[in-house]
Amino acid sequence: MPGAFLLPLLIGIPLLGAILVMCTPKAEYTLHRGIGLAVTTVTFLVSLAILKFFDSKGDGYQLVFDAEWIPGLGAHFKTGVDGISVFLVLLTTFLMPLTLLGTGKGIEKHVREFIAAMLVLEAGMIGAFVSLDVFLFYVFWEVMLIPMYLLIGIWGGQRRLYASIKFVIYTMAGSLCMLVAIFYVYVQHAHVTGVYTTDLQELLQVSLPYHAQVWCFAAFALAFAIKVPLFPLHTWLPDAHVEAPTAGSVILAGVMLKFGIYGFLRYAMPLFPHGAAVWAPAIAILAVIGIIYGALVAFAQDDVKKLVAYSSVSHLGFCALGIFTLTTYGISGSIYAMLSHGLTTGGLFLGIGYLYERRHTRRMAEYGGIWKQMPVFAGLYLVIVMGSAGLPALSGFVGEFMTLLGTFNARDTFPIGHADFLPYPRLLAALATTGVIFGAIYLLWMFHKVFFGKLDKAKNGKLPDLSTRELAVFIPLVVGIFLMGMFPRPMLTTMEPAVKKFVSDFDRRLTDLGRESDPEGLPRLYGTTGPVVPPPASPPIPVVPVMGDTP
Repeated sequence: MPGAFLLPLLIGIPLLGAILVMCTPKAEYTLHRGIGLAVTTVTFLVSLAILKFFDSKGDGYQLVFDAEWIPGLGAHFKTGVDGISVFLVLLTTFLMPLTLLGTGKGIEKHVREFIAAMLVLEAGMIGAFVSLDVFLFYVFWEVMLIPMYLLIGIWGGQRRLYASIKFVIYTMAGSLCMLVAIFYVYVQHAHVTGVYTTDLQELLQVSLPYHAQVWCFAAFALAFAIKVPLFPLHTWLPDAHVEAPTAGSVILAGVMLKFGIYGFLRYAMPLFPHGAAVWAPAIAILAVIGIIYGALVAFAQDDVKKLVAYSSVSHLGFCALGIFTLTTYGISGSIYAMLSHGLTTGGLFLGIGYLYERRHTRRMAEYGGIWKQMPVFAGLYLVIVMGSAGLPALSGFVGEFMTLLGTFNARDTFPIGHADFLPYPRLLAALATTGVIFGAIYLLWMFHKVFFGKLDKAKNGKLPDLSTRELAVFIPLVVGIFLMGMFPRPMLTTMEPAVKKFVSDFDRRLTDLGRESDPEGLPRLYGTTGPVVPPPASPPIPVVPVMGDTP
């Protein structure tokens, strides 16, 4: 397939860069930072070539690379992207050089090891996004855990060991449950076909028993819900963010949290559609609780970094809600919201890092009136804050609006004859909307506390404005936020074929496999009893113009 070499190359460049930087003298800090920035920049430029080979009208996997990896296990090194994953890969490669450029000066010890950890982390994240083999995905999923653990545990704050161990325990607990479910599907496929394989597309052909789907989905969902993080499995996140160095916080919020939502879309829901139908109401309700809870707790914080950490709990709740609407608008909005969150929350954490480097405190009470001292920083940071709050014409508005619209219309447009897949969608949409209002309140309140008011603290009167290096980090983020808000159509039209295929495939598997694996009269956790009703004809989805589009 044309361009198939690109995805393995994207994984290999950061790994080779990590090896190269570890081979340099330990005291050459400038060289280490230069190698890290050069490698991540090259990775980003190579990732842009994906758009040259990617067919925006295609609904299947593209740029597929498939090589036998572990013959005895049936595992393949198989990679590919579709409309769901392609922009998540680009988000990863875009944020990494900006993060190293913006935070590299703040790391003063073990710089070589820090750069190597960041490069291995990038390779793991790209690998997880492009994997089309379940075992390969699990390997990259675990690879991501190690460098993030080191980033928090070595370069973090005073309570870094507590935060890093808590992060590992939570993540490993979910990962082990997912591994058990992977082995079950692996063995079941061999039992039915006589072939051992971990290829995702091959495993999708297996019809699992109803109870097995329910429990396997629960195992996968636990791992992904922890990563989101979904309420009430979110408690590791504020500690990890507060103690992590700025670079760790940017990548954790900007990219790593997205793997929870991506895992549901790519693995849990396609492999276990009946399990998704059973657990969807509970996950949707927890997502709405997380939206409101995260916003309210964020408003109660005095530590600005912890405020932004809780805002991620709220924003990712929208993404979790959107994918379980099973509508094109809801799922596309969820993906778009993830991309916007990567830019806005990454920018929020970078700005907090700059303030901390100057004042060595994150308490909002220690600031006030610094707009007068840092007008350029304040203006750019205001754009990022407004983007996170969902101001129309900025990136956050499009994703949240589409997610809420998809949720509100879920019962009318849901293609499957199972009315209880998402109960009371309009009530859930109304409750989730309050999260948008609360989000604007706590973000503007934070901005007011930090930037406005009297400049009555002597240390704040000496704060320098953004340097050229810091401007080089902020300007691309602000431009990206404006472009995503004003011109969403190119990205949405690229996502649409893959999203529609996901919905139709889920519909087909839930109905076709239901005739074989769902015994008549088996009670469900939610909904009615009996076999799944064949789907009615799907009504056409109206085309609603979005800001920046022509009707």
